[in-house]
Amino acid sequence: MEGPIEVLLHGREYKQLLESRAAVFREQYGLRKIDVEILYYLHRFGGSNTSKELRQAYKLTKGHISQSAEHLAGLGLLAFVPDEKDRRSVHFVLTAQAEEIVRSIEKMWEDMTAVVFDGITQEERRVLYEVAVKMTQNMECASDLRRNQRRQMRMNYEEKMTGYAERQKEICQKNDTISDQLYQDYGVYRGLRDQNGKGVLTGLTNISRIESFEMKDGVKTPCDGRLWYRGYPIESLVQELDEDSFGFEATAYLLLFGEKPNHQELFEFKKILAEACHLPTNFTRDVIMKAPSSDIMNSMTRSILTLASYDNRATDTELGNSLRQCIQLISTFPMLAVYGYHAYNHYEQNDSMYIHRPDHDLSTAENILLMLRADRQYTKLEAKVLDTALMLHMEHGGGNNSTFTTRVVTSSGTDTYSAIAAAMSSLKGPKHGGANIKVMEMMEDIRTNVRDFEDKDEIEHYLAKLLAGEAFDGKGLIYGMGHAVYSLSDPRERIFKKFVEMLAVEKHRQVDMALYNNIEEIAPKLIAKQRKIFKGVSPNVDFYSGFVYQMLGIPVELYTPIFAIARIVGWSAHRIEEQICMGKIIRPAYMSVMEVKEQTEK
Repeated sequence: MEGPIEVLLHGREYKQLLESRAAVFREQYGLRKIDVEILYYLHRFGGSNTSKELRQAYKLTKGHISQSAEHLAGLGLLAFVPDEKDRRSVHFVLTAQAEEIVRSIEKMWEDMTAVVFDGITQEERRVLYEVAVKMTQNMECASDLRRNQRRQMRMNYEEKMTGYAERQKEICQKNDTISDQLYQDYGVYRGLRDQNGKGVLTGLTNISRIESFEMKDGVKTPCDGRLWYRGYPIESLVQELDEDSFGFEATAYLLLFGEKPNHQELFEFKKILAEACHLPTNFTRDVIMKAPSSDIMNSMTRSILTLASYDNRATDTELGNSLRQCIQLISTFPMLAVYGYHAYNHYEQNDSMYIHRPDHDLSTAENILLMLRADRQYTKLEAKVLDTALMLHMEHGGGNNSTFTTRVVTSSGTDTYSAIAAAMSSLKGPKHGGANIKVMEMMEDIRTNVRDFEDKDEIEHYLAKLLAGEAFDGKGLIYGMGHAVYSLSDPRERIFKKFVEMLAVEKHRQVDMALYNNIEEIAPKLIAKQRKIFKGVSPNVDFYSGFVYQMLGIPVELYTPIFAIARIVGWSAHRIEEQICMGKIIRPAYMSVMEVKEQTEK
């Protein structure tokens, strides 16, 4: 049996009494306990009305406060007013509609007080209040002490682990370094590419084809790059579309099934994509909005793996089931990306939250812009340029890192969700999918240090400093120039540039376009003169893609996810081809150069 002090400290009976009286009240107005507390707090302390002040008052997380505030705003009980001095800060203000509810809350507290203090004199109340305040202060001090102790323990642990890892990395560097000479002696190509950039042949594919060299008089000679999807030049796939047509869906059908769809087949495929474009009930709230991060690729990968939990046939690798899963992921990828960004932007950046549902009558490109923008508006050219970007990034041979990852993981017999998650982990690497971000960072640096964007001499002088490692990040690179496969030109860049120029005019960015044009002209000549180049060097598609996304108002956090929205089509096609053709786990050989050591006696 608990004594009076224990009852007072635990507040068990008080809580039960409060719950019993509040249950009917909350049900009547559709409120939760935290909603009632926030309304009452704002009524009593109207001047302290920011999320931070509420968190301090109730020791709640930012997520809890935000969810409750959105719920109350949806009921018309709360309004959000931006701070006049700091637009990132928002004040919570009760609406007139909330006054009736607040009066009911006050009445409930008055009734509660009358019950609890029945038969207690004013002097006894005063003493009890002083005791309660002191006890609260003592408990808060104890909580703060425990919290500080836990924080200090965590800091000590992290500091200890970091120090240990820093010391041990030198041992790793000593024991894991393999000399360049050994690679030459055994004929092993780092990155599975020779010094001319040609990849080691590891498989066959019927999905796409890339050419960067041709034979002339028996001599292998660099040529303008060519890219085919299922036998069709990428140029023709883009050019055959009229100005009002979008090509992502038809190209996805082509890559997945190996042939162009007729009108009826494309209509049916678009309908299937539209019907698949939804997420499980409460998935956005329970998965995407939990633990948001600026790394949207990580957020998407977590969502992909979690979607497997909602699929009754998640681990079934039968061909038809794999195809179903791939189509569903292709359809939902834009939602995973855009909603992941909105969650980060709201909970971490304190910006407004809005979730727009995709319109099943629109194209993938149109829906991305619709879901991303608060007003859901976009121009025809904006959607067309984004659609073209998606088409150009959908597929690029079986040897690129993320697609090869898809095939390697697929060959192990794993499920679709795991294979696509592995591809995502590959694509997010800065050497793969993050290239356009480095281009944008470099271009910002150039804008800062070059005064006249039309002065080619000034531009060349600064580009020379970049190559010498004397500017920007000191890596000695001009980002966006050169490609692992292409030599004289990247066909995707040649196609894309026309659309970039049209968008630059619509967005009044001709001055920036002039800078890009001058760099495109100067950089390849400068690189060829200063570096030993075994093949030609030219701008790649990443040189312009970041600029386009910037003009479209797409945040940097979504640059690589946009790439993933396109490339999942190629990953899916290669997964299906791997399942049909191979049937054998990919298991390449590694030559051991380990030195055998004698066992030392203890």
